[in-house]
Amino acid sequence: MSPVRRTLAFLFLTASAFAQRTDEWNFLATDSIFQDPHGILSAYLDAKAEALLEQRRRAIDGITATSGLKARQQYWRERMWNYLGGQPQRTPLNARTVGVLDRGDYRIEKIIFESRPKFYVTANLYLPARGTPPYPAILYPLGHEQGAKAHSAWQRTLANLARRGFVCLTWDPLGQGERVQFYDEDWHDSKLPGSTTEHTMLGIQSLLLGSHVAQYTVWDGIRALDYLVSRPEVDPKRVGCTGNSGGGTHTAYLSGLDDRIQVAAPSCYITSWHRMLQTIGPQDAEQVFPDWLKDGIDYPDFVYAFGGKPYLILSAIRDFFPIGGARATYEEVRRVYTALDLSDRIAMFEADDEHGYTKPRREAAYRWFSKWLQGSENDAPESPVRLVSEQELQCTPTGQVKTAFPDGADVYSLNRAAAQQLRAARHPSADVVRARAAEVTRYEPQQGPVRIASLGRITRPGLTIERFTYESEPGISIPTLLFIPDSTAARLPAIFLADSRGKAADAGDAESLAAAGNVVLVADLRGFGETRSRSIVPGTSARYFGDYRNAMTALLAGKTMTGMRALDVVRGIDVLAARREVDPARITATGRASAALPVLYAALFDPRISSVATEGMLSSYDSVVSGRLSMGMFEQLVPSVLKHFDLPDVVAALAPRRVVLCGNVNPLGQKLRTDTMRQEYSRVSSAYQAAGVPNAFRIVERDEDDESFAAALREWLR
Repeated sequence: MSPVRRTLAFLFLTASAFAQRTDEWNFLATDSIFQDPHGILSAYLDAKAEALLEQRRRAIDGITATSGLKARQQYWRERMWNYLGGQPQRTPLNARTVGVLDRGDYRIEKIIFESRPKFYVTANLYLPARGTPPYPAILYPLGHEQGAKAHSAWQRTLANLARRGFVCLTWDPLGQGERVQFYDEDWHDSKLPGSTTEHTMLGIQSLLLGSHVAQYTVWDGIRALDYLVSRPEVDPKRVGCTGNSGGGTHTAYLSGLDDRIQVAAPSCYITSWHRMLQTIGPQDAEQVFPDWLKDGIDYPDFVYAFGGKPYLILSAIRDFFPIGGARATYEEVRRVYTALDLSDRIAMFEADDEHGYTKPRREAAYRWFSKWLQGSENDAPESPVRLVSEQELQCTPTGQVKTAFPDGADVYSLNRAAAQQLRAARHPSADVVRARAAEVTRYEPQQGPVRIASLGRITRPGLTIERFTYESEPGISIPTLLFIPDSTAARLPAIFLADSRGKAADAGDAESLAAAGNVVLVADLRGFGETRSRSIVPGTSARYFGDYRNAMTALLAGKTMTGMRALDVVRGIDVLAARREVDPARITATGRASAALPVLYAALFDPRISSVATEGMLSSYDSVVSGRLSMGMFEQLVPSVLKHFDLPDVVAALAPRRVVLCGNVNPLGQKLRTDTMRQEYSRVSSAYQAAGVPNAFRIVERDEDDESFAAALREWLR
């Protein structure tokens, strides 16, 4: 046989052996009990969400009087400001007009104001050229379309409203138009693909701080309204609000939060969470809040928060925001409003088209605002508009606030400053870390014996491998391999091993560890390995945000991926501790890559874990805020954590138990130098020194080319 053929034969046999071995380690797909292992986590979360929505429906049935509507409005507002992280302080707007465009029957003023100090907002004000002021006014938050305030649909809407006698204010949202947050001066564009990616990247940082990216966007809108009603041309008692998509989102938010808005017409946003979870799932970071469903909030609450004032739901039948949800929301509100003699204050308009503020919806909005803000039945069709170029509508000389105002603030700098303040104020004790960790991870312990479903065993020389699932909690089965060495010892040390790449990636190491005299349990925590969700579609979202859909659904339902996976680890420890072969006083928990954090938290919650070893763990939450970019962070997200502690505090709280950290990574997944890790974890070393066990905490390196993980782990834990 020629050398080439021998090489090909070797590669074929090696590949065949690897495939066969992988089939041994991954077994759910071949077992008839598990029809859809990749849907286990989604099904569990959707069921939790639906149960919460059912509780909400029963609460809404109790609204039978105006006082009930008022109470619901107040409840929503209190919860909303809590989700947003509180109401910022009003500071001087420092508004200035930097240019005027005369369009004949209307004019456009180019405005710059500061919604926060040096946080510049670029805006366009459309003013009627006819009629007698003061005019009614329209606040016009924008969606995610390219061009921001210069988008053609927005120009047509605003020009037609101005011709009909409305003063209209629109502004560039974060990440769009002249307000790109991740601006690259070489590319003259964002470093990230699209404004929604910017929003969601900033959303991760904001949530860690106990705030929300929507706090920035909502506050922009409230300060825009402050400016709008300050204009002498505007009647502050006749203000409406409308916008499409992300603008519809903010129409819903702003109308519910600010009593100055008298009429609302969100377009292509209102639906229902029941239908959203059945179809496209949670969307951008500014549209999802932790505990929203747990607190009983659904889309109809946007209307209730408006307090019985005129509300028009504008919908597209072929929208990706499901029309069935919009209809269900309208029917619920109509039923409640009819009982309260408010049926004329709610309406719905549908057009048989796709997502966007198209002409049919625009004309419906014109009629609605004319009726309620002008007292007229103006059903005149929309008139043509000669569009203005994006450059003509720009407010800054450079086209970007980043380059026009070098001293200006952006969301990143504001978040970083907030993180610095929290860091200086944090000095948590171990008891505080344990209590707060359970709270912010939404960790919910389970009691009682663990249910196990045996799925066969494999025999190797000197070793038995059991295949089974254990029920972490009802609805969540964890596929598991248990490696048991042949031994005459009464009790053996045990190792729990989890890896976000799946148990098949570590089965070889598990065999080696078992051969060294350890009972080794290798588990696919929910959403890893065999239960990896099919909703993770390769591309931008997966690269930056990982299992975004499940992570966001978990937040809505009052859970976190980290807290749920920590439970999976603890229940795995239950399995090990119950085995007659295992010495329950010698259980090590090991986590690799994105499984490292759940293992670390599990050790905090479960004192039976005597030693912890991680490889590839995120070094700190603070690094996510201090660095501009991150990858795959939503699955590791713990809202509000930096208000209480950071990861070095968690490790310090484990003293005097043994902890080994290897190859911590930054938010982009890049391995940190050992000296960098030692500096970041210096207070952990001090805590172990104070506990009298300085050698129980170690930061180590592993040469992946020369040393297997199993060999390194044996060395670390000697």
